[in-house]
Amino acid sequence: MIEAATIIAYKAFGFTISSEFSFPELLTNEQSSEVDIKIVKGDLTEIWNITAKQPGKFVVEDQMVMFQIPDTAIFCITDGRVITISPEAGSSEDKIRLYILGTCMGVLLMQRRVLPLHGSAIAINGKAYAFVGHSGAGKSTLANVLLNKGYPLLSDDVIAVSLSQENKPVVIPSYPQQKLWQESIHILGMDNTHYQPLFERETKYAVPVPSQYYAEPLPLAGVFELMKSDHTEIQFDSILGLDRLHTLFHHTYRNFLISRLGLLDWHFRTSASITNEIDMIRIRRPVDGFTATQLASLIINF
Repeated sequence: MIEAATIIAYKAFGFTISSEFSFPELLTNEQSSEVDIKIVKGDLTEIWNITAKQPGKFVVEDQMVMFQIPDTAIFCITDGRVITISPEAGSSEDKIRLYILGTCMGVLLMQRRVLPLHGSAIAINGKAYAFVGHSGAGKSTLANVLLNKGYPLLSDDVIAVSLSQENKPVVIPSYPQQKLWQESIHILGMDNTHYQPLFERETKYAVPVPSQYYAEPLPLAGVFELMKSDHTEIQFDSILGLDRLHTLFHHTYRNFLISRLGLLDWHFRTSASITNEIDMIRIRRPVDGFTATQLASLIINF
């Protein structure tokens, strides 16, 4: 006798999500009867073999996006409503969850015309501020310092930005967890034995922050782009003109899919609406002698 899959309802990115996978990092949503997104298991092998041109590449057809992670799973995101996963035998469910909440959710948000930025968002004095930058720039470390100063997390990794009826940008909270590299945990004086690696042999850790999480949408007031610099001091520069649009495009999660999804015009219009309403600052911080605590204080008083 085949057992029916256990379906659990969660809340993330402003959506009610029903899932055949367990997500310990998400908030459960037992009261809502309406479901926005379904996460289901299914056999995608045949359709992947038919449609995939090259292993490891993304397949985009209308409102369907598929990709494969070797030894893990085939993933399919359809119409901004359904995420189907075909797990490989013996694959790690921790790793599968990582791709569902990362790449899959980033694609799904774009399908729903919600802008996914890659970074961390913090609530400061009733407004949301996004911190973006290349891997290793220090955005998650900075966000953790701000959390410990009493400024709660809205989102980490994927930041969902939508436009209100008044065409104002709003950050929708994701879920109460940070992802920190082992180096960041060491810099912050934390003990990595208290946290679970995101998947086997990974040096990035899941850091739950349930008491430091803000669960309501907030207006986006600013975007800070962090960059490493050879300068000996922290430098703040306003991002101006077309560079503002370029910065948002550059830090859109999985931006290489924007054109393939036919969303270039949408992304341009949405980015223009956002940049008309927010401050955008480029922060160049020294490679040597950098302290996230100093930078956090400068941002709070900016």
